[in-house]
Formats: sequence, structure tokens, C-alpha cells
Amino acid sequence: MDIKLLRAFITLAETGNYHAASEILYLTQPTLTKQIQALEHLLGTSLFQRGRYGAKLTISGKQLYPCAGDLLKQYDEFLIHALNIQKLDLNKLALGFGISSFQIAPACVNILREQHPNAEVSLSNIPSSVQSRMLLEGQLQAGFIRLPVAHPLRATVLMEEKLVLAVPSGTRVDSSNIQHLLNKYQLLQVNSLREPCLAGQVDSFLKENNLTASSTLATDDIHSLLALIAGGNGVALLPQSVSHFLPTGVTLVQLEARHSGWQIGIAWNPQIQNVLRDKFLQIVFQE
Repeated sequence: MDIKLLRAFITLAETGNYHAASEILYLTQPTLTKQIQALEHLLGTSLFQRGRYGAKLTISGKQLYPCAGDLLKQYDEFLIHALNIQKLDLNKLALGFGISSFQIAPACVNILREQHPNAEVSLSNIPSSVQSRMLLEGQLQAGFIRLPVAHPLRATVLMEEKLVLAVPSGTRVDSSNIQHLLNKYQLLQVNSLREPCLAGQVDSFLKENNLTASSTLATDDIHSLLALIAGGNGVALLPQSVSHFLPTGVTLVQLEARHSGWQIGIAWNPQIQNVLRDKFLQIVFQE
């Protein structure tokens, strides 16, 4: 049995809501539904009753829930134990970050290197959903990540991020009528496989504000996307932090709409001991 099916079952049982559970698990609701259906098919029984007020455990679901929780706990304890017995090089630190932490992450790494010149620190641009898995598996020691995070990870909020509309400079903009621009320009997006959290935020923003895009074009990286905007090829909904590396020819428009903001924090796995990581966390907290 795939352990992610049990994790989906436990999370949905605890939240009682597909939307809330899918956000915690960094999944789309259809993906979560498929995982629950796969587990039900495997077990040969229905686990949830889905209604207008959420998802409630069936009689079978209530009977299986405690056992599933115990099994998932044993799996997490086994994984932690396996990681702790590895011979860790205390002078190495692997960190993840994203667009929103474009400034703070390298600055904190620089301070750490000044204080510990022999430390080998790697900083990689990794989507938040992937960072969460890598933190659980011990492949990363800390990550600048979109919140919230799932247990057993721990996180501290660092900043509030929000979507802005990136448009070609010189474009006449009415921030209260974004639909007009979406009708005029195609919507440019970074490939959802490269930036799944950003893609999900954009989709939610459009849906919550009853906005539609006449056409969309996906690019492989943020710099190519900004270059296309500068050339007048479209507009894009992006984190406000792109302002730190905005090229000539692109203007950012603040949005007055719902579901445009989220939190960014520093996350780590407290069940894995690492002295260098703890020193880095202190630097981040101070900065």
C-alpha cells in the first residue's frame, strides 16, 4: 500500500474538508479525491460520506481511522530513525528557496558563511511542495517555503506574499478591471510542473474573482516569462517579489481582489537533529 494514500485518509478525516486537506497535502482536490478512491478500492469499502458540509467518516472509516493513524505514525518514526542513524556531515547544509525568498535566503546564507567559513552550504530553487517532501526525508535541512506545512514539519512566518499583475510597461491599467487586460492579452504562466504552488495560487485567484483568460501560454522559467511580457507578448500573475529582479519593460500592478495573498516562512524537521541548521535558523530569525 502506498503510504501517501494513508496520509490522504488521515488528513481528510482530521479536517473533514477536501479543500483544507488538499492544501495541507499540497495536492489538487481531484488528486486527493483519486487517492481516497484508490484506497477505498484497495480496502473494498467506502471511507467517507461527502456532503455539502464536507466529508464525514463512514462506519468503516471510523473503525479503520485509529489503525491507519498508528500505521502512519510507525512509518514516520521509522523514517526519522533511519535518517538519524545516518552519518551526517555537520559541515554541510542543504537549503531550499523560491521566488518569494529571492532576497532573504541568499543574504542569510552569506551571514552563515561569514560565521562558519568551513561550512558547505547549497541553496536550490525548489517548489514548496517538493521542499516539504525533501524536508521530511532529510534531503533538505531547512527551506524557505509557502505555508502552512504538514506535521511533523515546523515553520515560522517570515513575510506576507501576494500576487501582482505584470504587464508591458506603458500599458494603460485599471486595477479594478483586470478582466479587460486578460481579454486584451494572453495570460503567461510558468509551467505548472516547475511552479505547482504558483500555478495553484493563480488558478484559485482567477476562480475566486470570477476571472477568465482568453488564452494562456506556459514558459519553463520566470526569466523567460518576464522577457515575453517586456516584449508585449502577454501579462502574468506573479508573486510581488519578482520586483527584486524585474527587467526593463515590465510594470507590476497591485491587485485589489480576493485570494491574492499567502504566507512565506522558514520550515524544518524538528525530529532530525542538526546543529548547523539550528544556527542558520537563528540567523534567519534575527534577520
